[in-house]
Amino acid sequence: MNIEVKLEKSINKNNETKITKILKKVGDPVKINDGIFEVESGKGVSTVTSKVQGIIESINVDEGDTVNADKVLAQINGEQAAKMGNTNPKTFNYFQNLIKPAKLGMESDITIIGGGPGGYVAAIQAAKLGAKVILIEKEKLGGTCLNWGCIPTKTLVRSAQVFDTLKRAEEFGCYAENIGIKMKKVIDRKNKVVAELVQGIQYLMNKNGIKVINGTAEIIDKETILAKNTTQEITIKTKNIIIATGSKSSVVPIVGIENKNVIDSNDALSLMEVPKKLVIVGGGVIGMEFAYIYASVGAEVSVVEFMDQCLISCDEDICEENKKSAAKKGIKIYTTAKVEEICEAENNECIVHFIQDGKDKYISANKVLLSVGRTPYIEGLGLENAGIELNNNKKGIKVNSKMQTNVSNIYAIGDVTNIILLAHAASHQGVVAAKNIMGKPCDMDYTAVPSAIFTEPEIAMVGIGEKMAKLQGIEVEVGKFSFSANGKALSYGESDGFIKIIRDKNTQRLIGASIVGLHATDLIAELTLAIKNNLSAEAITETIHAHPTTSEVIPEVALSLEGGAIHFA
Repeated sequence: MNIEVKLEKSINKNNETKITKILKKVGDPVKINDGIFEVESGKGVSTVTSKVQGIIESINVDEGDTVNADKVLAQINGEQAAKMGNTNPKTFNYFQNLIKPAKLGMESDITIIGGGPGGYVAAIQAAKLGAKVILIEKEKLGGTCLNWGCIPTKTLVRSAQVFDTLKRAEEFGCYAENIGIKMKKVIDRKNKVVAELVQGIQYLMNKNGIKVINGTAEIIDKETILAKNTTQEITIKTKNIIIATGSKSSVVPIVGIENKNVIDSNDALSLMEVPKKLVIVGGGVIGMEFAYIYASVGAEVSVVEFMDQCLISCDEDICEENKKSAAKKGIKIYTTAKVEEICEAENNECIVHFIQDGKDKYISANKVLLSVGRTPYIEGLGLENAGIELNNNKKGIKVNSKMQTNVSNIYAIGDVTNIILLAHAASHQGVVAAKNIMGKPCDMDYTAVPSAIFTEPEIAMVGIGEKMAKLQGIEVEVGKFSFSANGKALSYGESDGFIKIIRDKNTQRLIGASIVGLHATDLIAELTLAIKNNLSAEAITETIHAHPTTSEVIPEVALSLEGGAIHFA
């Protein structure tokens, strides 16, 4: 009894897709949601997965083939599917549900909805404290951060850095001829890194005895969750609930947004060819990271930003430094600009129409990346069934410092709270929630949450910046030190940027820090520790830092508040 695997029509508007990679071979066992093929469409790379459990009976395509929705890509022995209640195993595709879900019941101490950096960390922490934990994830463990965000973008950043270094080889006394970049190999490496980390999380789930359910979740009442997938409907009776559903890309009302050349950040992580011309709508963290990545690998990049500067959350001097480095990279930035329409053009291009300073402007592009922020994912969760309150702006779940909602046994963590949309903040919130549930009271402290931006050079910040201090009426003292005076930065040929620390003039406490320069995202940890623990500038200057390292900029900038830096006049 064989079941046919066909292409999902929604993968490509033209109903044609190229087989880029075959993930299984004849005779391999497959489970539900196992990947069988990777395919490339106009919007990037997607995975064709199995909707049944069985054995690969045949593979009917080769890598490189172009196929449509009528093509039978593979056949799976349907014996296992039939046992699970498949009433019509002759064929299956992505338009019908052929498996009758089995109805099951489970119990847990804690049920977590969402397996991202908040959810899976909360699960492990709770399990280590003795809880029976169920985790429900509708897509892949690791969530957006691991699968479509932090980790994939950093692998592309690294590929871009290597390519940049090759282009600068002669500067270091080396020679590299006929250099180039193969995006397929870049994407393959990215997928391999992601897969390895996802497998690592799955191992940790198993190791800690955490039951993982792949499917969607709906809160029925404050002690009941219904989890669903194609084969099961599981009613879970639970003592506590942690909501960790994360966020999704925001959508803006732009005419022509449905154009086939308009992509989101997920698509940008899987492009098999470097677009000749890329327009990025939105100059926030995600937009600027992609701007540097694709500018490095050869794209002509333009950024259209609605606000008066990109990276609006940064202090003005950080924004100016980023503006200079973007110009050096060839990235064109249009601020105070509102996109009105994305029009189709000849030669598979499109035209981005925007208004800047009251004037109509137009940029042609091969791809347009929408990067206008993210919004908490709360749809379909059944929050109203348990009476869970939202924040005043109705864009996230309201919680207290213990990550507890207004319903005492229900907690929320991560992006879904709309407090700080950072993976490491979500992880720490997960630990706080798990500890409170398990009788170890603690509170979430947001005074020292670092942020990291992987532009070129990197940017990192923690605590209160000059802009925020001014708004709060805090009188501050500011110390600065340039990377151009750091030996290791010079030896790396990366001397752009500076480090800045901010001290409350009245209390003499360090309250904030910013770094733009080599290794900024790693260096910020020391300053985070200093601010979190109320350390003084003197405590930093009296700590010996290894030479030659980029970490030497930290005692130097602290000295600038204590009479002057040693290596900078």
